[in-house]
Amino acid sequence: MRAFLQPRLEGGLRRRYRRPIVGLVFIVVAAALTLLGCGGSSKGVSAFTADDLTALPQQDWITNGGTVFNQRYSPLDQIDKSNVADLKGVWRVHLNSATAFKYSGETQPLVHDGIVYLSTGASDVFALDVESGKTIWQYEGKLDQSINTVCCGWTSRGVAIGDGRVYLGKLDGTLVALDAGSGKQVWSAAVGDWRKGETITSAPLYYDGLVVTGISGGEFGVRSSVTAYDAATGKLAWRFYTIPGPGETGHETWPQNNDAWKHGGAPVWQTPAVDPKLGLLYFSTGNTSPDFDGSGRKGDNLFANSIVAIDAKTGEYRWHYQQIHHDIWDLDSPSPVVLFDLKVDGQLRHALAEASKTGWVYILDRTNGKPLVGIDEKAVPQEPRQHTSETQPFPVGDAFTPQSVTADEVARLTKARVAAAQEAGGEDELGTPKWTYANEGRIFTPFWGQTGVISRPSTIGGTNWPPSSYNPKTGYLYVCSADAISIFTSTETTYQPADIRKGNDFLGSAFNAPDGNVVRGTFTAMDMRTNKIAWQKQWDHSCYSGSVTTAGGLVFVGHNDGRLIAYDARNGGQLWEFQTGAGANATATVFEHKGKQYVILVSAGSSLGGTTHGDSVWLFGLDGQLGPITAKAEG
Repeated sequence: MRAFLQPRLEGGLRRRYRRPIVGLVFIVVAAALTLLGCGGSSKGVSAFTADDLTALPQQDWITNGGTVFNQRYSPLDQIDKSNVADLKGVWRVHLNSATAFKYSGETQPLVHDGIVYLSTGASDVFALDVESGKTIWQYEGKLDQSINTVCCGWTSRGVAIGDGRVYLGKLDGTLVALDAGSGKQVWSAAVGDWRKGETITSAPLYYDGLVVTGISGGEFGVRSSVTAYDAATGKLAWRFYTIPGPGETGHETWPQNNDAWKHGGAPVWQTPAVDPKLGLLYFSTGNTSPDFDGSGRKGDNLFANSIVAIDAKTGEYRWHYQQIHHDIWDLDSPSPVVLFDLKVDGQLRHALAEASKTGWVYILDRTNGKPLVGIDEKAVPQEPRQHTSETQPFPVGDAFTPQSVTADEVARLTKARVAAAQEAGGEDELGTPKWTYANEGRIFTPFWGQTGVISRPSTIGGTNWPPSSYNPKTGYLYVCSADAISIFTSTETTYQPADIRKGNDFLGSAFNAPDGNVVRGTFTAMDMRTNKIAWQKQWDHSCYSGSVTTAGGLVFVGHNDGRLIAYDARNGGQLWEFQTGAGANATATVFEHKGKQYVILVSAGSSLGGTTHGDSVWLFGLDGQLGPITAKAEG
């Protein structure tokens, strides 16, 4: 990789030392200190090329998805099925950041030239030495503690690196660039305003001299966007609104007699993917706003609940595929899209896949957005007051999450409701809405009013934000999912900016679960050639962690109870687990350092997941000596 620190160092020397001979001596001394381990990395962070960002990650892990294809696949095979049981901790460090319950530890570390870069839920950034775990520098996010427009916990899911800088999207809606050598702020850009509900929770994307980030806040009536900034200066390059305005493609899918589009949601919770050869940038979007009240936004409501492709250089619209028309169930698509090549009918096709809260994987041709494996439009039940769509897309293949409620479950939930009502002295005092059972509780069951319906998947998923991983050797996409039942109700609501500034959401009802509801999880290998389940693990908690897979035949995924688990990528057999002491709700990273393969994970818990909190970073290797924490973390 091209050196970054050298030009910066030499520039500083020319300013400080006017006499060449003194400057030369200083450079020699600085180089010597570097070689002795006193000066940090000798190479620094490069201006990564498209080739760098698409090459399979080996010594380093330089972008959030491993590559800009978001596969989270490592070609390393030193750690494999035969020896993964020998993995132990090489070191464990405490960050002393973001330990309060409102914070979540969901960041995926980046690794480059012996330095680990990661963020915490407090928008703090750390640079750690790979060999010792010691902090090289720390940036303090200093978030305004009065931020009140956060949907699902204070979190940051990672950073980006490139052009000698580390980039962070802060929860308050700002994007900052930090000097990779010192952690000092270089520039800051106001992407959004948290007082308007606009926050950032995802890791930015560095690509082609730009830094790209999305905006969260669908629960607070934002008009979301994906925005690119010049990586060197922080100057705005382009912005693509996920809710199209007048005259733009898709605006006709919103009412023309009101301004619902101005606060229609479609948040972007994840880091986009890029295909440099096609010149396209891809992302998926979240729910419409208000979440559960569709009465005031007649139409399909593009580009909410969609996979979207735009020009990577200009941000101009290229194509979209909408996964849910006129969403009223909050079944959005917060998990990152994944790019890979796939043989269909003997022909190599350029594919894109995204696992959604619906419980389906949507597989598209990434050149044009057309379904590759097949997606059928089917008629669904209607509720005219909600302006429900007549049809919805049903992907061919298997759902990885149940999509209906059985009669036995209805009996169990009814029994629990009666028992809770008796204990409270009357059901109306419980605070949990009454519910009805219709359409076998299937996905896309419509509802209206405060006597709602029970349906599945619930508002927590299917697949929420946790990234899926793809292994080209197996052809499987590994998907983390929650399985629960929700009560869906609606309330006619009007967008009020003053309410948003007070921290009141714009839901059109509330997130409700029936008495007796049980939340479970699945971790599933989906065969991308057929979109069918290859193998599946049933969990006693929601699966709420991203996964990473390797050429060694492994897939690593964290568990709410604190375990990092390794499965056989081909058949799902469990090969290893390690108790980290806090909710393992982040995605692990795999890399090589000085000829040895390592796995690194942040173990800090999740607010939305309700898991045990901590502040640990664990490095695992075959030469590790540290054993697991003996006390199980509560999931």
